[in-house]
Amino acid sequence: MQTKQSGHTQQSGQPDAGNEAWPAGRILRIGTRGSALALAQAHETRARLMAAHGLSEEAFEIVVIKTSGDRILDRPLSEAGGKGLFTKELENAMLAGEIDIAVHSSKDMPTVLPDGLELVAFLPREDVRDAFISPKAARLQDLPQGAVVGSSSLRRQAMIKRLRPDIEVVMYRGNVQRRLEKLAEGVVDATLLANAGLRRLGMAHVITSVIETSEFLPAVGQGAICIEARGDDQAVRAFLAPIHHRETEICLAAERAFLFELDGSCRTPIGGLARLEGDTLSFRGLILSPDGREAHETEREGPAAQAAALGQDAGAELKRRGGPDFFKV
Repeated sequence: MQTKQSGHTQQSGQPDAGNEAWPAGRILRIGTRGSALALAQAHETRARLMAAHGLSEEAFEIVVIKTSGDRILDRPLSEAGGKGLFTKELENAMLAGEIDIAVHSSKDMPTVLPDGLELVAFLPREDVRDAFISPKAARLQDLPQGAVVGSSSLRRQAMIKRLRPDIEVVMYRGNVQRRLEKLAEGVVDATLLANAGLRRLGMAHVITSVIETSEFLPAVGQGAICIEARGDDQAVRAFLAPIHHRETEICLAAERAFLFELDGSCRTPIGGLARLEGDTLSFRGLILSPDGREAHETEREGPAAQAAALGQDAGAELKRRGGPDFFKV
């Protein structure tokens, strides 16, 4: 299902005729999911492109596409197919020529893309940390024994159990607003959400505390918006170039190579984070058993130019240490 949103500003919405990278009169069709967070990310992408090229909203069309992940609310996504559930319909629309780009949360992206599609740009990364939200305690560690915490992320579930094995962790689906409503209704005592998503929604005020990455390693790609396009569309690639953030691309190269080596998806509790300082990249990776009782962690540091190799090497190490049955429940 698709719906379309167009701009309604009065100034000219067409690119400058002198912009050789973008054909005069062409409208950029931006594909996105319909959640409030997905739309916020699509609007941020549009705003950055408007500023970079001096355009109005009329030069863009936002096309909302409902994905399988949006439809499945009665069971964990890990049981229904994993990461591709949030991208498949957008990618099909792009391959069919119905949209020009798709804006995604990087953490939702499979490590293998359909033939003909590429990740061509990343926006500057937001805060990568997880946020703890609860009316009953200031931190996860302060929750009373036997408290109930809701999360749809197997990574968060495993890490909660690792830190607090006495806590009951329950599956907790729905968009950000619905999860907060259920928290207010007392369905659970606490929940964890991505700090980046709450900030992009202007909802940082609901955060009780932020969990440092030393305690909770984030999901691969958490906090980063990526833009997918057809690999042969050179005009789109050139049009996106001014808003591309190279540092985020380098960090995600390490993280996604790590995930690829582990064959990771929504079915596996995996955390990974790369940081870049100058030309030096540092990476931490973690795998956990679903019950949080067993964990293996590793670190790498090296030249930014070797980001993918560093991530791949870290993944290979943890794959050896965990063994073939590590992720079996």
